[in-house]
Order: sequence, then structure tokens, then C-alpha cells
Amino acid sequence: MKVVSGQVMQQMDKRAIGEFGIPGVTLMENAGKGCADAIDEAYGPGAGKTVLIVAGKGNNGGDGFVISRLLSERGWNAPVLLLAATDSVTGDAAVNLNRLEMGRVVFAPDGIGAHRGLFSRADVIVDALLGTGVKSEVTGIYGEAIDAINESGVPVVAVDIPSGVDAGNGRILGRAVRADITVSFALAKLGNVLYPGAQCGGRLLVREIGMPGQVVAEAEGYNFINAAATASLMRPRPLTSHKGSNGHCLVVAGSSGKTGAAAMSANSAVRTGSGLVTLAVPAGLNAILEAKSTEAMTVPLGRADATHLTAGLLGEILHLAKGKDVVALGPGIGTDPSTVYLVHSLAASLGLPLVIDADGLNAVAANVALLASRPGETVLTPHPGEMSRLTGASIAEIESDRLGCARAFATSHRVYLILKGARTVVAAPDGRVAINGSGNPGMASGGMGDVLTGVVASLVGQGYPLFDACCLGVFLHGHAADLAAARRGTCGLAATDVQEALPEALKSLTAP
Repeated sequence: MKVVSGQVMQQMDKRAIGEFGIPGVTLMENAGKGCADAIDEAYGPGAGKTVLIVAGKGNNGGDGFVISRLLSERGWNAPVLLLAATDSVTGDAAVNLNRLEMGRVVFAPDGIGAHRGLFSRADVIVDALLGTGVKSEVTGIYGEAIDAINESGVPVVAVDIPSGVDAGNGRILGRAVRADITVSFALAKLGNVLYPGAQCGGRLLVREIGMPGQVVAEAEGYNFINAAATASLMRPRPLTSHKGSNGHCLVVAGSSGKTGAAAMSANSAVRTGSGLVTLAVPAGLNAILEAKSTEAMTVPLGRADATHLTAGLLGEILHLAKGKDVVALGPGIGTDPSTVYLVHSLAASLGLPLVIDADGLNAVAANVALLASRPGETVLTPHPGEMSRLTGASIAEIESDRLGCARAFATSHRVYLILKGARTVVAAPDGRVAINGSGNPGMASGGMGDVLTGVVASLVGQGYPLFDACCLGVFLHGHAADLAAARRGTCGLAATDVQEALPEALKSLTAP
């Protein structure tokens, strides 16, 4: 599903009107109808029911006027509380205000104090206050109206985006409407899917409004990764397939006290469908990993008592990588200086696709310049703290612009970047950016990133293009967590729960 910023949506409206000759009032009529239909579907029939439309003076309010007129024709009592004087409503919004019976409009340009009873008496409230153009903190009568909507206890339908949510980044502008349903038009907006704004929208519906297909296709946007998008990426496994045709992953991982990270990465690659998985670990830990990783093969590296990876193992690992399809590097390897040097040497020498996570990322942060000159493709999977170390930016700066930060790093360093977190971001070297729609708060626990490393490496090893592997991988990871949470709850959800749910997640995306 494609998502755009509010600014891009405004540009799309201008193109539709200016280049394609579609009257703005027609787009507004279609938007209002889409929202009215959604209200009917969710709460109708309307006979004997009241829907209060709380409207501003702009185009969002204009959509609200259309909603009022259409729902009135369908039997609803549909008064409009307009937070503006008549002469301040202009353009297409004014056209639709004039189409209403004026007795149905309550004007409140100075505040809603005398009209608070309208909120509690309604069966449904429509938020048609601000729309996608607002960028500054909401105060005054609009802030008062938002508070009244939220305090009403009445089901709320937001028009395009909940008022008070920045359509470009999901930021809450001081306060925001908390809707049960949001009806977005033509395309979803970034603020509909990015947190914290996404928490305000309830169930998201996207309705067509007659936007020309060329305008939609050419709009600068982002791919929102949902079940439909990932199902289209999934490739059926041929009946004649065998373990040699489904990818061979090499996982280089582990150190004393961190064998679990190595095991989860390898086991998750198995659970994601790799034909073969080889786990290369310090020799002193090999017996532990053999017990933890039944299906993965283990290879002991270094001296018999070795508990961490060292620079002298470079040749051994390069030899081991021959014939493999992908290398995953970093889970649980630690930060010993010799290990850091090994990571740098492997990154500079390996021609295979390389998925780097955890301590591997911390090592790369000491020499980020080596990424752009790597002989093979690279996937990095940082959480915000690791991203801070990679970029030198603060976590707050990264979190304030996750999309821009991920895209800038991916393009400048020629890597595929998975910036983890609520709404994980995937960025490609060519500038493509996707936003993941799966996952839940139960994933905020140790080991989840190790599972993701194995998932992504498995998909790369199976031959998926790297951007597809990253998008599919993050969705599968979160989807498996959602399936596990549905059975166990989010509190206490473990990374191994997610790991074991991966086959079920794969099945749900490939089932007819």
C-alpha cells in the first residue's frame, strides 16, 4: 500500500484539478461520499441516530459538509458544528456549505462552550476539523474541540487523518483526536501509519475519490508493508525443490555468554525455509551450540578453548564462505578489539551478500566508510541506539525523522538498511523506502533482532532480491510475533516464541 505525505497529497490534488480537469468540488464530493459510506457501513442504518460533524473552515470541513448532506439524505440527523463564521469559508468548502440547509449548521467561531451538549447527544462524531495541512501546535477553539471530542465517549470517525496529527511524520501537534475509524482519501498518509499518530486513527480505511491513476503512480511515496504486499512477494516453492536449491546460509556469531544470539539467528534461518544453515562459532562454544541448534550445522573456529572470534580467523571464515549464498555476521560476537578488526576484514573481503547485526554493527560504526566499497551487497539491521552509533546523530534526532535518516544512510553508504522499532523502516541504496505494518509491543525484549537477522539472511540466501528480502523479512518477523501474541499475549513474549511461529506466518501468506 502506497503512503504519501500531506504535502504530496496537496500536490496530487493540484495536478488532478489543473492537468486533468477534475473539478475540486468533484474530488470533495467523492471524498465525502467515501466517508459517508464508511459511517453507514460501520454504524448505520441512520434512522433515529445523530451524527455530529465538527468542522473547520478548510477543505477538511468541506468534506464534512458533504458528509452531513449525504447522511441526512439517508435518514441520519446530521448537524454541523462549524468553528468559523460563514464568510471565512471559501472555495470548494463554501460551495458545499451553501448546499446545506442552514438550519442544520451551528456556527461557533468563538468557542464551543454553549454547544457541548451536542457532543454527548450524538451517536457518532465526525472529525472534519483540520485535515492534512496543519503543522503547528493545535490551540484555541480547535484544541477545545479536540478535547471535547475525546471526552465525549462517542465513537469518532476522522476525515482523512485525525485532527492534530502531522500528516508528514505522525507527530502529535500538542493534542490530537482519538478516532475509532479514519477514512483516508486516494492514498493513506504517513501520519496514518507512523507512530505516535497511528495510535490515534483506529481502523484505517482508504477510499478512492477519482484521482487519476497517473497522478497516483507518479506521486512520491513510500510502500506500507502489509499482508497483501508481502503475499505478492512470496514465491511458491517448486515441488522438485531440495535442500540445495533453497539457499545455504553461513551465520558467524557467538561469544561467551551470548550463545543464545547465535542459536536464534541460525534456528530462525532454518524456520524461514533455508535449505542449509551453517553456524560458525568460537570452538570453545561449539558443544553448546550443537545442543541449541539441532538442524543447523556447526563449525568450531579457532583454538579448542576459544570463547570469542579473533582477527586470525579471517582466512578460515573466507574459506568456509565458499559455496554459501549469504553470510550473517554479528549476533552475540562481542566487542573485543580483535573481533572488531575481524568484522572490518570480513566486510572488506567477502563478495557474498552480508547481513550485519548487533555487535557487528557496533564494529562497523568504528569504520563506516568501508561499507560503500564492499565487494558484495550489504544489509544492516540497527535499532535506534545502533543507528546513533553509525551516524553520530542522537537517538532523538533519529526518531524524529526515521524515514529521512534511513534513506540518507542507505543511499550514501550503498546499503540496505532496516531501522528497527515501532514501524520498522526499510531503505534501499536507490532511495526506495518502505514502512513495516506488522509487530506488537511484545517484541520489545532481548533476542528479537537475532531472529530478524536469521529471517532476512534466509530470504537473501533463497534468492530474493535484497529489498524484497528486507521488506518480506521485517513483515514476517512482526507477523510471527503477532501470531504468537494472539496465543500468549504480549507481556513475556520471547524471541523463541517468534522463531517458532515463523512457519505459521509463512503459511498464512502463501495459503490460497
